[in-house]
Amino acid sequence: MKYRKLGNNNDLVSVIGYGTMRLPILNNSPGNIDEPKAIEQIRYGIDRGINYVDTAYPYHMGNSELVVGKALKDGYREKVFLADKMPTWLIKEPSDMDNYLDKQLEKLDTDYIDFYLIHTLDQKKWDNCLKNNLFEFIDRAKKSGKIKQIGFSFHDEVSLFKEIIDKYNWDFCQIQLNFMDEDFQAGLEGLKYAGDKNIDVIIMEPLRGGTLANNIPENIGNIWKSLGKDRSAAGWALQYLWNYKEISTVLSGMNSIDQIDDNVSEASKSESDSLSKKEHDAINEVKKIYKNRALIDCTKCNYCMPCPNGVDIPGCFEIYNNANIYNNLDYYRNQYQIFMSEDERASNCIECGLCEDACPQNLEIIALLKQVRIKLGD
Repeated sequence: MKYRKLGNNNDLVSVIGYGTMRLPILNNSPGNIDEPKAIEQIRYGIDRGINYVDTAYPYHMGNSELVVGKALKDGYREKVFLADKMPTWLIKEPSDMDNYLDKQLEKLDTDYIDFYLIHTLDQKKWDNCLKNNLFEFIDRAKKSGKIKQIGFSFHDEVSLFKEIIDKYNWDFCQIQLNFMDEDFQAGLEGLKYAGDKNIDVIIMEPLRGGTLANNIPENIGNIWKSLGKDRSAAGWALQYLWNYKEISTVLSGMNSIDQIDDNVSEASKSESDSLSKKEHDAINEVKKIYKNRALIDCTKCNYCMPCPNGVDIPGCFEIYNNANIYNNLDYYRNQYQIFMSEDERASNCIECGLCEDACPQNLEIIALLKQVRIKLGD
């Protein structure tokens, strides 16, 4: 296992972190974790050198923290750095921050959390945290010893990311990044900005929810094979990230021994600035092939917005495209149902035609939204 510095305490964490959002479950029920199997897998990963374990209040309908707490019994708590996150969407008043932290400590059955994150920050949640005296809470929690280091996870535009970075002396931060999402949310620009401020970065969604590791099109598989290394598609996606010196650890939602073995094996080969020009070119070619699989030539210019009936036209098209790009209809149909509110879905189109008049790509938006409904549902 390789280790890199994370945070202002100069802790050395494994370059692969154990994400507990996708633990093995029973009866296809997200809240019904297969506890014996999950505990076995988490401990197996720790025994293989993983020393960063990440959970959050909502994972597995609130049960991830409980299972992680059980997995870290029998001396395993002392072997790892434990990360958890404040449920920002539930904060209504300043005392809620302290109360939720205490609940999390109780569920985890621990006295402290090594790396605590202000979870899933966007403009609305950031404003709400500031209104409820976020920094006073951080000072209290650190002074009490309940949290050792403080950071945030981010889901918004890069301009807000920079604002948040500059607002406080953070120990670390967490962003979504993979070779397909270099310009998404904080992206590479945010990664470099944090690095320039000497703030270490944790990466989430390195495989885009597994879509960069599964159902690999044959032509993309052939590109990976042409590089002459015994490496999975997931391995190449991880190596792409470890190539950046600003990245401390990459979270992987592992739920099988084989996945743990593959990730740990790849981690042992990780180095910053190690990819060759041929390997960079191959990654760019893979990226191009994926992007060419998009069915709708939407540039997300937003000229069609706002829709008078509330439809998120670019958002609908993006999920529709992703379902074909990554050959994973079930995953993106689920993303559509979870992350797209009923008011924003294609089924709310009233065929007024204003969007088509405004679209510089001359897309037949009304007909395309009907295709979205057929493929992703109402």
